[in-house]
Amino acid sequence: MERMRGFNTRAVHEGEIIDKRFGNVVTPIFQTSTFIHPNDDPNAYLDSNTGKPFLYTRHGNPTVNSLEMKYASLEEAKFSISFSSGMAAISTTLTSLIKKGDKILTINQLYGQTYRLFLDLIERYEIEVDFASINEINSLDINKDYNIIYVESITNPTLQIVDLMELGKYCNERNIKLVVDATFASPFNQRPLKFGADISLHSGTKYISGHSDVVIGLVSTNNKEIHSKIFDGRKTYGGSADPLSAYLSLRGLKTLGLRMERHNSNAMELAKFLSDNEKVSKVFYPGIPEFEYYDIAKKVLKGYGGMVSFEPKGGYECSKKIIKSLTLATPAPSLGGVETLVTLPRETSHASLSSEELKKMGIPEGLIRVSVGIEDIEDLIEDFKEALSVC
Repeated sequence: MERMRGFNTRAVHEGEIIDKRFGNVVTPIFQTSTFIHPNDDPNAYLDSNTGKPFLYTRHGNPTVNSLEMKYASLEEAKFSISFSSGMAAISTTLTSLIKKGDKILTINQLYGQTYRLFLDLIERYEIEVDFASINEINSLDINKDYNIIYVESITNPTLQIVDLMELGKYCNERNIKLVVDATFASPFNQRPLKFGADISLHSGTKYISGHSDVVIGLVSTNNKEIHSKIFDGRKTYGGSADPLSAYLSLRGLKTLGLRMERHNSNAMELAKFLSDNEKVSKVFYPGIPEFEYYDIAKKVLKGYGGMVSFEPKGGYECSKKIIKSLTLATPAPSLGGVETLVTLPRETSHASLSSEELKKMGIPEGLIRVSVGIEDIEDLIEDFKEALSVC
């Protein structure tokens, strides 16, 4: 049996389109909307999604397909599909799979736009959607026959961890489709399909592209029927990735393993520093033993990720001062780039929620979310040390 090559080797080499007639060493950008048809050349390059020559870039494109093959390799998946954004990936996946009357279970701490999508689907498709806490899902306190269970494997912004090991077994035994948004983990730290998930999806805008300059989404599966439905959905709804975004994501994906090692280690050191700082009341990070989800994280994550959230003792007003005082960390509402970003969920991702709703979801009003970058950790710690001193 052939040995599987390592993660970084696959990240560099898998999926690349090398044409010896030109001698290129990286996949070029095929910036074309259409292709010769019919293409009867016996050596025609074939789209891995269709097994046929390319026809039209909304259906498939060589640069885009190269990204899909590389991503599939890193997810250890048979099939993958790329999209124009993470939300295009989520919405196309769900609308391609659901039918009238379906029952869906999801988490109550969803990314805000995904939550609004579910509300829209309830009305449009006459489906039933139940929202449960991570603890309820992890305890398998599930009392209905669901068609789909949809989770984010690490939640935003309190970094709760879904026990995919147990949930995957539960869904497989009951023939429930398990869809996992693993954006916060990245394929380096977690591959949901290995735990029995039917679909793994990512906002490739984050860790996969890794440089805060692309908007893209990706989906992987080992199920041919699911792949066909989502692929047809992408053609119908039109949320295809463009060649330039795919090229930039290909470039970013090659260093995903190296970057994630640094994100993981920097976040761990920053979390330890914050835990020991007298100005901080609580730190949310899967890699510290005192965190509620530490034991689950050890089971389902290779590394604990680059996201850290913390609550200063001074509350919301103190948090605003801290963010204004940071000099290296940049206030911006995204994550997964090489630079450290900070945000107040109360003002960004969860701005539409009332104080009572935030409390119900376990999100302190003064919570600061940090996407820890790859800078020198000594500089990051000094930056946060100085900023914390203002409260």
